Amino acid sequence: MKQLHLNKPEKKINYNQIVSRRFLVFLVVLLLLFFVLGIKLYTVMVVDAKDYQKQLEELSYTTVEGTSAPRGRIYDRNYRIIVDNKAVKSITYKKDKGTTTSQMIKLAYEVAPHLELSYSNLTDRAKREFYLAKYPNKCDKLVTSKEKEKVKTGKLSTTDLEELKIERISDEALASFQDEDLKAAYLYYLMNRGYTYDEKTIKTEATDAEYAYIAEHNSELDGFNTVLDWERVYPYGDTFRSILGTVSTTTQGLPAEEKDEYLALGYALNDRVGLSYLEKEYEEYLKGEKAEYEVVNSHELKLIKEGKRGNDIVLTIDIELQQEVERILTEQVLKAKSEPNTEYYDHSSVVIQDPNTGEILAMASKQIVGDQVVDNTTSIFMLPITPGSVVKGASMLVGYNTGAVKIGEYMVDECVKVAGAPEKCSSVNNLGTINDITALAKSSNVYQFKAAIRVNGQEYFRGMKLNFNQKAFDTYRNMYHSFGLGVETGIDLPSESIGYGAKEDTNSGNLLDFVMGQYESYTPLQLSQYISTIANGGSRLAPHLLKEVHEATEDASLGDTILTVEKEVLNTIDTTPEYMARVKEGFYAVMHASGGYGRGYIDDKWDAAGKTGTSQSAVDTNNDQINDTDTITSSFVGYAPANNPVMSIMVTSPNSSHPNSNTDYASLVTLHITKEVTNKFFELYASREFLD
Repeated sequence: MKQLHLNKPEKKINYNQIVSRRFLVFLVVLLLLFFVLGIKLYTVMVVDAKDYQKQLEELSYTTVEGTSAPRGRIYDRNYRIIVDNKAVKSITYKKDKGTTTSQMIKLAYEVAPHLELSYSNLTDRAKREFYLAKYPNKCDKLVTSKEKEKVKTGKLSTTDLEELKIERISDEALASFQDEDLKAAYLYYLMNRGYTYDEKTIKTEATDAEYAYIAEHNSELDGFNTVLDWERVYPYGDTFRSILGTVSTTTQGLPAEEKDEYLALGYALNDRVGLSYLEKEYEEYLKGEKAEYEVVNSHELKLIKEGKRGNDIVLTIDIELQQEVERILTEQVLKAKSEPNTEYYDHSSVVIQDPNTGEILAMASKQIVGDQVVDNTTSIFMLPITPGSVVKGASMLVGYNTGAVKIGEYMVDECVKVAGAPEKCSSVNNLGTINDITALAKSSNVYQFKAAIRVNGQEYFRGMKLNFNQKAFDTYRNMYHSFGLGVETGIDLPSESIGYGAKEDTNSGNLLDFVMGQYESYTPLQLSQYISTIANGGSRLAPHLLKEVHEATEDASLGDTILTVEKEVLNTIDTTPEYMARVKEGFYAVMHASGGYGRGYIDDKWDAAGKTGTSQSAVDTNNDQINDTDTITSSFVGYAPANNPVMSIMVTSPNSSHPNSNTDYASLVTLHITKEVTNKFFELYASREFLD
């Protein structure tokens, strides 16, 4: 039986219904999106409107800084101003954004006739650049079409093309410039120095007429402005001038070699900074805070923050004493130079310290150059000298510490002869049998030689072989270093020298030179630290020139104290109080015992202690970098009063005489300086109260 297949009717798809359904979903989604967008717009325009308005204001708010604010004043220890500022009327230019080259040239021609500017400083290069800026079309014809094409292909840069134009400007073309053109060219050069939109100083110390012209026409002369700048003034003239240091001008701005370092600290390229010595050392205190302005329009400024002068610093220097020391040095070096046997002598130096604090009360050096006396104070911490016998206090302590010398021990002063070396004697042969005190008083070299031989592990006999013993060198050198000889003193000045020390000890005989101050060289400042350490009983203090820092004020008064510099103990001498006292007793004998070599250096009424030194030195007489002529250097170190020192003094006179077959005259310039300076010190300060 056949099955019958019935065809079921096909179900019809309702496309209209599907489209309607999808459109409805789309419409709902669209409405939701518009709803979300509406809420977002409401939030932005109503809820957060104030915040966005504030952000917009911040983005459009432009501020600029004024020129460098005046630096802090510098005072001496008695609060006398030794460095101050004076107001200087200045004219500046700051290029507005959008200012064209032709507009700048027009400004230069308009302003130049009203300013006294010396265009003699205008270089050939600056003239050519001005010509190119003024006549761009003429200069465009100085390069070929092929050269222009090379710019398009990258074979030449646009800078290269400009350089070609500058090179090809003829001398005849430049000769067409009249005075008015040259003045405008120089002003245009000043307007374009440095970074494009930096403020440039066009002229300092402007006349009243120049200042008034720019001020009155400020709205017409886009970018030109008047400011009250400042410059350093020195009420005491050149006294202590080299150590006070220098400050850059606005034109100089930041020193090139330290530019990146200053920029990282927030300085601008044209900021004025300390360039040397104390001005540089204490830049962080002395720099001022610049005024801040809001840019109202393209060339109008609204003050929003006043500038502030830098903080004031007080030095340890007594400027009156410093003046007297410089006067005495000037007189004495001139006098000494007129004496026989001083053809290689040219300067003397003095340092006075408070040995109880490390404060430097006066520091000066004067040098003769030709027939003029010039300042040479930086040599005190930069130029080492051969010290001679002044260091025998340190040598004697080595003898005591090692047991090579006993307190009160007697030795025979005789010429010492070791194998392979000439005889070595004291400056006066055969002082006889002397003890340690007399050895210091009469500066016996032999006493130190025999002590050093014992430190070397041997006992002296004539003709003996002196063994090399590095430990002996190290023992002496370590003691010297603990006094500051051959190491940094810690003074608050840059570029300090540590002297000249032996790179390697190879000759056993040099040990004998070492102990009498003839082996290594030290700066006068190191010698000052050495004698101050003995004066105070064994504490090596960092010498310093800064005493206090005070907050800036708006008037002539001194503000609140921000910082007081306390004494800094770098180390104490590794010895016993008994041994140190014995050295001090020997230094007292130098000044007061019969035959003491320091008699006459300081008046007995000041009850001083000290040590003289005469060393063999040498000079280069033919500028071949080789010392070819033997000379003699005289030095003195001391302190007073001996039992309670209020001052230490160091005086050196390198090459003050030289061995001469015609005369054995030796200048007493060091003695004269020492005596006059100490007398002046105690004349000015009859008690110790000035140091408290």
